[in-house]
Amino acid sequence: MSMKLEKGNFQMKIIKTIEEMKIYSEEQRQNGKVIGFVPTMGYLHEGHISLLERSKKECDITILSIFVNPTQFAPNEDLNKYPRDLERDTELAILTGVNAVFLPEVKEMYPENYSTYVNVEGLTEGLCAKSRPTHFKGVATVVTKLFNITKARKAYFGQKDAQQLLVIKRMVEDLNMDVEIITCKIIREKDGIAKSSRNMYLSMDQRKEAVVLSKSLDEAKRMIEQGERNANIIKKKIQEMMQESKEADVDYIEIVDANSLKAIEEINGKVLIALAVKFGSTRLIDNVIVEVM
Repeated sequence: MSMKLEKGNFQMKIIKTIEEMKIYSEEQRQNGKVIGFVPTMGYLHEGHISLLERSKKECDITILSIFVNPTQFAPNEDLNKYPRDLERDTELAILTGVNAVFLPEVKEMYPENYSTYVNVEGLTEGLCAKSRPTHFKGVATVVTKLFNITKARKAYFGQKDAQQLLVIKRMVEDLNMDVEIITCKIIREKDGIAKSSRNMYLSMDQRKEAVVLSKSLDEAKRMIEQGERNANIIKKKIQEMMQESKEADVDYIEIVDANSLKAIEEINGKVLIALAVKFGSTRLIDNVIVEVM
C-alpha cells in the first residue's frame, strides 16, 4: 500500500510494504538514480533534518524510513512511550524534499516465525552495551533489512550515536554491503545539548541540568588541548561536574580509542569521550572526538 502527498508541485510517496519499497527503489536504480537513505524512529528534529538535507545535496533520490524498532529495546525500556507524531513527521519530510517515506508496521518487518539476527562482536561489548546488552543486535538487524529493502547507495547517520555508527560501519565492511556510510555532525541546541527525540521527556529542571553533558565534554576537550594526557584525570573532572548536578545519574563516562572503542589510559591519537547519563527515567548520550598528534 502506497500513497502520495503533495506540496505545491512536489510529490512525496509514502510506502508501507516491503514489496512496494523494493519495487520503487529498483526502479530508481534502473533509471540511474543514486539513492540516499536516512533511517529513523520518527519524531523528527533538526538533527534528522540535517541528515536528510545532506542526502538531498548528494543523491538523486532521498528515502526516509520511520520505524520504531522493537528489537533494539529491552523489556524494561521505553518502547511503548517512545514519542510518535506521524502527521508532523510526514509534513517535515515533504517540506525537506524527501522523495519517499517508508512506514512499515512491525508485523511487516518481523513476521511470525522471524528468527534471523545480525550480531557485530567486539564493538558491541562496552559503552551503551553494558546497560543495553541486546540493543545493537536489534540495530544491526533492522539496518541490514532496511539497506536490503531500500537498495540505498549512501546512508546517513549522526555522530551523536557514535557506537552505533561504528557498529554499522563494521557491519557494512564485514558483510560487503554495497552502501556508503556517511557520518554527519551532532546538531545541538543553543545551550549545547545534543538534539534528541528523548529530550521531550525531560522536565524543565532536568532540561536545565542536562547541559552538563556538553559542558563537561567541552571541559574535557579544553583539558586535552592544554596538554592533559591522563584519561583518568579527565574522567574524574567530568564526574565532578556531574556530581554538581542534582538530577544527573551517570551510566558511564568513558574515554576510548575512536576506532576500536577500547578503553585507554593515555590520550594519544584519535579518542572518543563518551557519556551516558540519566535524568529521571530519561537516558541521554553525548560525545566528542579529540585528535592528538
